[in-house]
Amino acid sequence: MMPFQWSNSASVCPCVFQVIPFDDNCSMRLEESLKRKKFVVTAEVQPSLRTGRQDLFRNIDRIRGKVDALTVQEWKTEGSVTDTIGICRALKDRSFEPILKMSCREKSRIDIQEHLIKASEAGIENILAFTEDYRMTGDSLQEIMFFHVDSAKLFSVVTNLQESHDISGRGLFLTPKFCIGAGIDSSWGKDVPDLELKEIEELARLGIQYFFSTPVFDLDSFGQFMDRVRPVGIPVIAEVMIVRSAEADHFLNRGLNPEIVPGHVMERIAKSPDREETSIEMVTDLVEGLKDLCEGVHLIPMDAEDRILDYLDAMGV
Repeated sequence: MMPFQWSNSASVCPCVFQVIPFDDNCSMRLEESLKRKKFVVTAEVQPSLRTGRQDLFRNIDRIRGKVDALTVQEWKTEGSVTDTIGICRALKDRSFEPILKMSCREKSRIDIQEHLIKASEAGIENILAFTEDYRMTGDSLQEIMFFHVDSAKLFSVVTNLQESHDISGRGLFLTPKFCIGAGIDSSWGKDVPDLELKEIEELARLGIQYFFSTPVFDLDSFGQFMDRVRPVGIPVIAEVMIVRSAEADHFLNRGLNPEIVPGHVMERIAKSPDREETSIEMVTDLVEGLKDLCEGVHLIPMDAEDRILDYLDAMGV
Protein backbone atom coordinates (compact mmCIF):
# COMPACT_ATOMS: atom_id res chain seq x y z
CA MET A 1 0.00 0.00 0.00
CA MET A 2 3.33 4.39 -0.75
CA PRO A 3 4.69 4.98 2.81
CA PHE A 4 2.20 5.02 5.85
CA GLN A 5 -1.80 4.14 6.07
CA TRP A 6 -5.32 2.18 5.55
CA SER A 7 -8.76 1.14 7.32
CA ASN A 8 -11.85 -1.42 7.73
CA SER A 9 -14.30 -3.68 10.07
CA ALA A 10 -15.68 -7.18 11.53
CA SER A 11 -18.52 -8.82 13.72
CA VAL A 12 -19.32 -10.83 17.00
CA CYS A 13 -21.06 -13.61 19.05
CA PRO A 14 -21.53 -14.06 22.80
CA CYS A 15 -19.52 -17.32 22.93
CA VAL A 16 -16.80 -17.89 25.52
CA PHE A 17 -13.37 -18.70 24.14
CA GLN A 18 -10.36 -20.15 25.88
CA VAL A 19 -7.31 -17.91 25.73
CA ILE A 20 -4.37 -19.87 24.39
CA PRO A 21 -1.14 -18.96 26.22
CA PHE A 22 1.46 -17.37 24.02
CA ASP A 23 4.32 -19.69 23.17
CA ASP A 24 7.40 -17.62 22.35
CA ASN A 25 8.67 -20.42 20.13
CA CYS A 26 5.36 -21.22 18.46
CA SER A 27 6.37 -20.11 14.98
CA MET A 28 9.00 -18.36 12.95
CA ARG A 29 8.90 -14.60 13.48
CA LEU A 30 8.01 -12.39 10.52
CA GLU A 31 11.47 -10.84 10.54
CA GLU A 32 13.13 -14.26 10.49
CA SER A 33 10.80 -15.52 7.75
CA LEU A 34 11.73 -12.57 5.54
CA LYS A 35 15.44 -13.01 6.23
CA ARG A 36 15.18 -16.68 5.21
CA LYS A 37 13.38 -15.59 2.03
CA LYS A 38 10.25 -17.55 2.91
CA PHE A 39 7.24 -16.49 0.83
CA VAL A 40 5.12 -15.05 3.64
CA VAL A 41 1.34 -14.91 3.84
CA THR A 42 -0.27 -12.32 6.07
CA ALA A 43 -3.88 -11.19 6.48
CA GLU A 44 -5.68 -8.15 7.81
CA VAL A 45 -7.73 -8.25 11.00
CA GLN A 46 -10.70 -5.91 10.81
CA PRO A 47 -12.08 -5.30 14.32
CA SER A 48 -15.54 -3.83 14.62
CA LEU A 49 -16.38 -0.86 16.83
CA ARG A 50 -19.97 -2.11 17.08
CA THR A 51 -19.23 -5.50 18.61
CA GLY A 52 -16.69 -7.34 20.72
CA ARG A 53 -13.78 -9.57 19.78
CA GLN A 54 -15.26 -13.05 19.93
CA ASP A 55 -16.29 -13.40 16.27
CA LEU A 56 -12.93 -11.94 15.34
CA PHE A 57 -11.12 -14.61 17.36
CA ARG A 58 -13.42 -17.35 16.09
CA ASN A 59 -12.59 -16.47 12.48
CA ILE A 60 -8.84 -16.15 12.95
CA ASP A 61 -8.63 -19.38 14.98
CA ARG A 62 -9.81 -21.15 11.81
CA ILE A 63 -6.70 -19.98 9.95
CA ARG A 64 -4.23 -20.92 12.68
CA GLY A 65 -1.00 -22.21 11.14
CA LYS A 66 -1.88 -20.86 7.67
CA VAL A 67 -0.65 -17.26 8.01
CA ASP A 68 2.68 -15.85 9.12
CA ALA A 69 1.22 -12.71 10.68
CA LEU A 70 -1.97 -10.69 11.12
CA THR A 71 -2.15 -6.92 10.75
CA VAL A 72 -4.37 -4.86 13.05
CA GLN A 73 -5.22 -1.46 11.71
CA GLU A 74 -5.71 1.75 13.61
CA TRP A 75 -9.33 2.73 13.02
CA LYS A 76 -11.22 5.84 14.10
CA THR A 77 -14.84 6.70 13.43
CA GLU A 78 -17.39 8.98 15.07
CA GLY A 79 -15.04 9.79 17.93
CA SER A 80 -14.35 6.10 18.73
CA VAL A 81 -10.95 4.44 18.42
CA THR A 82 -10.23 0.71 18.34
CA ASP A 83 -7.82 -0.65 20.93
CA THR A 84 -5.33 -1.87 18.35
CA ILE A 85 -2.58 -2.55 20.87
CA GLY A 86 -4.97 -4.55 23.02
CA ILE A 87 -6.08 -6.61 20.04
CA CYS A 88 -2.43 -7.24 19.04
CA ARG A 89 -1.70 -8.38 22.59
CA ALA A 90 -4.73 -10.70 22.49
CA LEU A 91 -3.55 -12.14 19.16
CA LYS A 92 -0.11 -12.77 20.62
CA ASP A 93 -1.71 -14.49 23.63
CA ARG A 94 -3.43 -16.76 21.11
CA SER A 95 -0.09 -17.62 19.46
CA PHE A 96 -0.46 -15.37 16.41
CA GLU A 97 2.18 -12.97 15.15
CA PRO A 98 0.61 -9.46 15.18
CA ILE A 99 1.60 -6.48 13.06
CA LEU A 100 0.47 -3.16 14.55
CA LYS A 101 -0.56 -0.67 11.88
CA MET A 102 -0.20 2.96 12.91
CA SER A 103 -0.69 6.32 11.26
CA CYS A 104 1.87 9.11 11.58
CA ARG A 105 0.68 12.31 9.93
CA GLU A 106 -1.31 13.74 12.82
CA LYS A 107 0.98 12.37 15.53
CA SER A 108 3.83 14.35 17.06
CA ARG A 109 7.10 12.68 18.01
CA ILE A 110 5.79 12.43 21.57
CA ASP A 111 2.56 10.77 20.33
CA ILE A 112 4.53 8.27 18.25
CA GLN A 113 6.88 7.61 21.16
CA GLU A 114 3.99 6.94 23.55
CA HIS A 115 2.32 4.60 21.04
CA LEU A 116 5.51 2.63 20.41
CA ILE A 117 6.36 2.31 24.10
CA LYS A 118 2.87 0.94 24.81
CA ALA A 119 3.29 -1.47 21.91
CA SER A 120 6.66 -2.65 23.25
CA GLU A 121 5.21 -3.12 26.74
CA ALA A 122 2.54 -5.35 25.14
CA GLY A 123 5.25 -7.45 23.49
CA ILE A 124 4.54 -6.17 19.97
CA GLU A 125 7.56 -6.13 17.66
CA ASN A 126 6.10 -5.70 14.17
CA ILE A 127 5.07 -2.19 13.13
CA LEU A 128 3.54 -1.13 9.81
CA ALA A 129 3.37 2.65 9.57
CA PHE A 130 1.42 4.87 7.19
CA THR A 131 0.70 8.57 6.97
CA GLU A 132 -3.04 8.28 7.61
CA ASP A 133 -6.19 6.55 6.34
CA TYR A 134 -6.72 6.33 2.59
CA ARG A 135 -6.95 9.82 1.15
CA MET A 136 -6.45 9.73 -2.58
CA THR A 137 -7.38 13.27 -3.50
CA GLY A 138 -5.33 16.39 -3.88
CA ASP A 139 -3.63 18.48 -6.50
CA SER A 140 0.00 17.84 -5.61
CA LEU A 141 1.90 14.58 -6.04
CA GLN A 142 2.65 14.54 -2.32
CA GLU A 143 -1.06 14.78 -1.49
CA ILE A 144 -1.97 12.04 -3.95
CA MET A 145 0.78 9.84 -2.54
CA PHE A 146 -1.23 9.10 0.58
CA PHE A 147 1.40 6.67 1.85
CA HIS A 148 4.17 9.28 1.88
CA VAL A 149 5.93 8.92 5.22
CA ASP A 150 7.64 11.48 7.37
CA SER A 151 10.48 9.01 7.76
CA ALA A 152 12.68 11.44 9.68
CA LYS A 153 10.01 11.88 12.37
CA LEU A 154 9.34 8.16 12.73
CA PHE A 155 12.93 6.98 12.79
CA SER A 156 14.13 9.73 15.10
CA VAL A 157 11.75 8.23 17.67
CA VAL A 158 12.56 4.59 16.86
CA THR A 159 16.32 5.14 17.01
CA ASN A 160 16.09 6.72 20.46
CA LEU A 161 13.82 4.00 21.84
CA GLN A 162 16.00 1.19 20.53
CA GLU A 163 18.95 2.84 22.30
CA SER A 164 16.98 2.57 25.59
CA HIS A 165 16.11 6.24 26.00
CA ASP A 166 13.30 8.53 24.95
CA ILE A 167 13.54 11.52 22.60
CA SER A 168 14.48 13.74 25.56
CA GLY A 169 17.40 11.48 26.46
CA ARG A 170 15.80 9.97 29.57
CA GLY A 171 16.53 6.29 30.15
CA LEU A 172 13.84 3.65 29.64
CA PHE A 173 13.19 0.57 31.75
CA LEU A 174 12.91 -1.47 28.54
CA THR A 175 14.69 -1.61 25.19
CA PRO A 176 12.07 -1.87 22.44
CA LYS A 177 12.86 -4.05 19.44
CA PHE A 178 10.87 -3.40 16.31
CA CYS A 179 10.63 -4.87 12.83
CA ILE A 180 9.30 -1.87 10.94
CA GLY A 181 7.53 -1.84 7.59
CA ALA A 182 6.04 0.89 5.43
CA GLY A 183 3.79 1.15 2.38
CA ILE A 184 4.72 1.77 -1.23
CA ASP A 185 2.41 2.64 -4.10
CA SER A 186 2.80 -0.08 -6.73
CA SER A 187 0.05 1.29 -8.98
CA TRP A 188 2.58 3.36 -10.93
CA GLY A 189 3.96 0.26 -12.65
CA LYS A 190 7.20 1.17 -14.40
CA ASP A 191 6.46 4.91 -14.11
CA VAL A 192 7.41 5.22 -10.44
CA PRO A 193 7.88 8.93 -9.62
CA ASP A 194 11.36 10.03 -8.56
CA LEU A 195 9.81 11.24 -5.27
CA GLU A 196 8.65 7.75 -4.37
CA LEU A 197 11.91 6.09 -5.41
CA LYS A 198 13.84 8.55 -3.25
CA GLU A 199 11.48 7.87 -0.35
CA ILE A 200 11.93 4.10 -0.77
CA GLU A 201 15.71 4.47 -0.86
CA GLU A 202 15.68 6.74 2.20
CA LEU A 203 13.52 4.32 4.16
CA ALA A 204 15.89 1.50 3.26
CA ARG A 205 18.83 3.59 4.43
CA LEU A 206 17.13 4.34 7.73
CA GLY A 207 16.44 0.66 8.40
CA ILE A 208 12.97 -0.22 7.11
CA GLN A 209 12.68 -4.01 6.95
CA TYR A 210 9.74 -4.66 4.63
CA PHE A 211 7.26 -2.89 2.38
CA PHE A 212 3.55 -3.46 1.78
CA SER A 213 2.32 -2.55 -1.70
CA THR A 214 -1.01 -1.05 -2.66
CA PRO A 215 -3.61 -3.67 -3.77
CA VAL A 216 -2.38 -5.62 -6.80
CA PHE A 217 -4.65 -6.70 -9.66
CA ASP A 218 -2.31 -6.56 -12.67
CA LEU A 219 0.72 -8.88 -12.57
CA ASP A 220 2.42 -7.22 -15.55
CA SER A 221 2.21 -3.74 -14.05
CA PHE A 222 3.32 -5.00 -10.64
CA GLY A 223 6.23 -6.86 -12.23
CA GLN A 224 7.36 -3.64 -13.91
CA PHE A 225 7.10 -1.85 -10.58
CA MET A 226 9.19 -4.53 -8.88
CA ASP A 227 11.87 -4.18 -11.56
CA ARG A 228 12.24 -0.55 -10.45
CA VAL A 229 12.29 -1.13 -6.68
CA ARG A 230 13.95 -4.55 -6.39
CA PRO A 231 17.49 -3.07 -6.48
CA VAL A 232 16.75 -1.36 -3.14
CA GLY A 233 16.89 -4.83 -1.57
CA ILE A 234 13.90 -4.58 0.80
CA PRO A 235 11.28 -7.41 0.81
CA VAL A 236 7.94 -6.42 -0.71
CA ILE A 237 4.65 -7.97 0.41
CA ALA A 238 1.90 -7.48 -2.17
CA GLU A 239 -1.59 -6.64 -0.98
CA VAL A 240 -4.34 -8.82 -2.45
CA MET A 241 -7.85 -7.51 -1.95
CA ILE A 242 -10.62 -10.10 -1.75
CA VAL A 243 -13.45 -8.73 -3.88
CA ARG A 244 -16.64 -10.78 -4.13
CA SER A 245 -19.23 -8.39 -5.56
CA ALA A 246 -19.36 -5.65 -8.17
CA GLU A 247 -21.32 -3.51 -5.70
CA ALA A 248 -18.45 -3.61 -3.19
CA ASP A 249 -15.99 -2.82 -5.97
CA HIS A 250 -17.98 0.25 -7.01
CA PHE A 251 -18.09 1.36 -3.36
CA LEU A 252 -14.28 1.09 -3.10
CA ASN A 253 -13.80 3.01 -6.33
CA ARG A 254 -16.14 5.79 -5.20
CA GLY A 255 -14.82 6.03 -1.66
CA LEU A 256 -11.09 5.47 -2.12
CA ASN A 257 -9.81 5.72 -5.64
CA PRO A 258 -11.63 5.68 -9.01
CA GLU A 259 -9.19 3.07 -10.27
CA ILE A 260 -8.47 0.92 -7.20
CA VAL A 261 -10.50 -2.02 -8.62
CA PRO A 262 -10.04 -2.38 -12.40
CA GLY A 263 -13.10 -2.50 -14.61
CA HIS A 264 -12.32 -5.97 -15.95
CA VAL A 265 -12.34 -7.34 -12.38
CA MET A 266 -15.74 -5.81 -11.65
CA GLU A 267 -17.09 -7.12 -14.95
CA ARG A 268 -15.87 -10.65 -14.35
CA ILE A 269 -17.39 -10.73 -10.85
CA ALA A 270 -20.68 -9.21 -12.06
CA LYS A 271 -21.11 -11.74 -14.89
CA SER A 272 -20.12 -14.80 -12.88
CA PRO A 273 -22.89 -17.31 -11.97
CA ASP A 274 -20.85 -18.15 -8.83
CA ARG A 275 -19.18 -14.99 -7.56
CA GLU A 276 -17.57 -16.72 -4.58
CA GLU A 277 -15.90 -19.34 -6.79
CA THR A 278 -14.77 -16.69 -9.28
CA SER A 279 -13.34 -14.54 -6.48
CA ILE A 280 -11.37 -17.47 -5.07
CA GLU A 281 -10.10 -18.36 -8.55
CA MET A 282 -8.93 -14.78 -9.21
CA VAL A 283 -7.13 -14.54 -5.87
CA THR A 284 -5.50 -17.94 -6.31
CA ASP A 285 -4.23 -17.12 -9.81
CA LEU A 286 -2.97 -13.74 -8.66
CA VAL A 287 -1.08 -15.17 -5.67
CA GLU A 288 0.47 -17.88 -7.85
CA GLY A 289 1.83 -15.20 -10.17
CA LEU A 290 3.08 -13.05 -7.29
CA LYS A 291 5.26 -15.87 -5.95
CA ASP A 292 7.77 -15.13 -8.71
CA LEU A 293 7.67 -11.36 -8.24
CA CYS A 294 7.84 -10.52 -4.53
CA GLU A 295 8.41 -11.89 -1.04
CA GLY A 296 4.85 -12.45 0.13
CA VAL A 297 1.16 -11.55 -0.04
CA HIS A 298 -1.17 -9.75 2.33
CA LEU A 299 -4.86 -10.67 2.12
CA ILE A 300 -7.44 -7.97 2.79
CA PRO A 301 -10.72 -9.83 3.49
CA MET A 302 -13.11 -6.89 2.96
CA ASP A 303 -15.68 -8.22 5.45
CA ALA A 304 -15.05 -11.83 4.38
CA GLU A 305 -13.16 -12.92 7.49
CA ASP A 306 -15.39 -15.95 7.86
CA ARG A 307 -14.42 -17.11 4.35
CA ILE A 308 -10.72 -16.41 4.33
CA LEU A 309 -9.91 -20.05 5.09
CA ASP A 310 -11.45 -21.01 1.73
CA TYR A 311 -9.05 -18.65 -0.03
CA LEU A 312 -6.03 -19.91 1.90
CA ASP A 313 -6.95 -23.54 1.17
CA ALA A 314 -7.34 -22.76 -2.53
CA MET A 315 -3.93 -21.08 -2.47
CA GLY A 316 -2.45 -24.26 -1.04
CA VAL A 317 -1.41 -22.63 2.23
